[in-house]
Amino acid sequence: MRQNPVIVIGGGIAGLATALRLAPLPVVLITASPLGTNAATALAQGGIAAAIGHDDTPQLHTDDALAAAAGLGDPAMTQRITEAGPAAIAWLLEQGIGFDRASDGAEIALGLEAAHSRRRIVHAGGDRTGRRVIDGLIEAVRNTPSITLLQGRVLDLAITANGDVGGVTYLPAGGRQACDAELLPGRGVVLATGGVGGLYTHTTNPVTAIGTGLALAARAGAVLRDLEFVQFHPTAIAIGQDPMPLATEALRGEGAILVNASCERFMETVPGAELAPRDIVANAVFGQIVAGEQIFLDTRPTLGQAVHTRFPGFSALCASAGLDPAKQPIPIRPAAHYHMGGVKVDASGRTTVPGLWACGEVASTGLHGANRLASNSLLEAAVQSAWIAEDIKGSAAAEATRLEPNRRTPSMGQAPANLRRQMDCDVGVVRDAAGLQRVIRNFWFALNENAPDATLTALLIAVSAERRHESRGAHQRADHPRTSNTPRHTEITLMEALNSARELAESRIEAMEPFA
Repeated sequence: MRQNPVIVIGGGIAGLATALRLAPLPVVLITASPLGTNAATALAQGGIAAAIGHDDTPQLHTDDALAAAAGLGDPAMTQRITEAGPAAIAWLLEQGIGFDRASDGAEIALGLEAAHSRRRIVHAGGDRTGRRVIDGLIEAVRNTPSITLLQGRVLDLAITANGDVGGVTYLPAGGRQACDAELLPGRGVVLATGGVGGLYTHTTNPVTAIGTGLALAARAGAVLRDLEFVQFHPTAIAIGQDPMPLATEALRGEGAILVNASCERFMETVPGAELAPRDIVANAVFGQIVAGEQIFLDTRPTLGQAVHTRFPGFSALCASAGLDPAKQPIPIRPAAHYHMGGVKVDASGRTTVPGLWACGEVASTGLHGANRLASNSLLEAAVQSAWIAEDIKGSAAAEATRLEPNRRTPSMGQAPANLRRQMDCDVGVVRDAAGLQRVIRNFWFALNENAPDATLTALLIAVSAERRHESRGAHQRADHPRTSNTPRHTEITLMEALNSARELAESRIEAMEPFA
């Protein structure tokens, strides 16, 4: 009997690498946009962290990652991923990715980024690493006969009578109504759908990054973990673009500094200065903005004219706004950049729902904890894709199962402007109970049986943030500024989140009744 293919959802490094590693198993790779567009991987400037330097070891890399994770990193998983880093770089080289070389041309050049104790950032095309990686993987995918490409949107996961994920309900590109949807059976489904930055007004992510994978997993009953930890990159370029261009952390690794309009270098007295962990730098920048300051990244003292050749992507972004980083400081601000939380997975990438795996940013592996170490995201996806493929290949293929398609009304592929403003204001760099409870009520009243993915994922994040009564890593509470002595994860299901939101909304209604 002909077996169903594995269905992989997502066209970034996580989806492309998983599809390639599954060969020769038949794979259907579904992307919402044409390959190479609207994937956050393409925007990655810094590179891929891997302990391949002569003075480096996976243990040092592990120590740095766990320190940045603010008590919530999984030591065993972190060690396993850092140990697999060099092999992941070797695999990418085999796929045709040309990484930058040192001056002798023999060894791969290594850069430095915040909170890394060694130079271990592998890059390609200077600050165009993501673009080079995704272009190389796309070419490899197109040359792999076992991979079938489909463009469209996955509306829901299809569930078998046993409660397993057995396929997807898929709306082909150009389809607009639920009746246009098709049922695609699969022997397993891999979520590789990226993050949630598009839920925020200020973001470096594609605006289509609204947590679709989280919504799909949540509707299927999966456990989600640590959704409140949204990393805000401290140096998004503030030139009025949406999404915001990124000033890579590697610039600060080469000596660029942060100053306010008064020319004060406000990070100078902070341990690590501009190379402190991202949460610390983002909080410092945000504090200056709240105080009425405008903040700038100044590359002139150390890079000068060399910024144009060493960071051509950054230079081109500045030039598009009429700015020259060799002559003037560049305006920046924090922006939603990476989601440390995600669908809870085990060491093989399996979620809590049989037949469903998750890879990359949509997954919570235990590597990032409360605050991701720079350039560990592409590393995680490249490594985890191998483990998922190995697990699926070693699993018995279920027989083709008859499934009834879910005809859920297609929702918008982007978040509405008012939701993005609410997330920026109340679930942003600094949160408090009043703001979190306000947005939870607003999102609850906006829900219906065909709740858009954006509203659902925003609600899940806000409920998780409201439940964490401490400040830790990327989650900062103005009303709970201290960090608990006992690190703990936040685990939640869709039903639990809806119940919490309903109770909060109903308590508010009761409190208002006497004034009606």
